[in-house]
Formats: sequence, C-alpha cells, structure tokens
Amino acid sequence: MIKDIQQHKVEDIAIAMVPTSLADPMNNLWDVYLLNLKEESLSNVLIVAKGYAEDEGGPINSSTLRYFFESIPGKTMALIEPIQPELFSINNEYWISFSLNDYMFDKRYVFVQGAIQLEHLITLPIGNQIGVMIK
Repeated sequence: MIKDIQQHKVEDIAIAMVPTSLADPMNNLWDVYLLNLKEESLSNVLIVAKGYAEDEGGPINSSTLRYFFESIPGKTMALIEPIQPELFSINNEYWISFSLNDYMFDKRYVFVQGAIQLEHLITLPIGNQIGVMIK
C-alpha cells in the first residue's frame, strides 16, 4: 500500500547559478552547481537538466542532459554545467536523484523564466561565491 511507503523529504540540498564574471554577468557564462549543505556525502547522484517554455510559435525545448556523480562530499559544491544567459528566458529544470543512508531521494528544482537577475544574487552558504540559489 502507498500509505506504508516512507516519505523522506529532501533537505539541505540546493542548486545555484553563479556568474563566471561579476564585471558583466548578463553577458558571460554562468555555472550551475549542486550544493550539498549536509555533513554526509551523497552517493550515486544523477542530475537531469533541461529547459522549456511556451511562446506564440509553440513549445520551446532545450536538449535534455544527464550528469552522474559517484559521490559528492558534505559541505561542498559540485559543478553541474555552464549555462548561457540567453537560456534565462526559458524555465531551467534540474531533477536530482541521490542515495543517502540506504534511501533514494529525488527533487525537482526549476529556475523559472526571468528568475536569474542581478537583484536575486546572494552570498551562497558554502563556496564563498555569489549566485542565485534554490533550496
């Protein structure tokens, strides 16, 4: 029965987009990171990245990319991919799946259209960098 399945909530995992240059961030590449804010390492981390939107001409879809990390230590950032600012005009989705303490977790993070703006920059909790973060 579905009621007998334990539901574990993903906590202390974040995705951040970090500009590679603060001099002119909206005209330079950004880097996308997974932040493991936990003390424990994550194992068998699978990330599926894709972009999508809807406009007058119909649906817009980017390529779907997959990334795998055998392990991401606690209190670290793992580089997922570089991203061009032109893609900020569509939704950018990162679906994360990982194992921790013999349990598999997954969560979807979506940077919605227009979410990546300079006024949304914060100092990230690890890595001593500035970026836009979803937790």
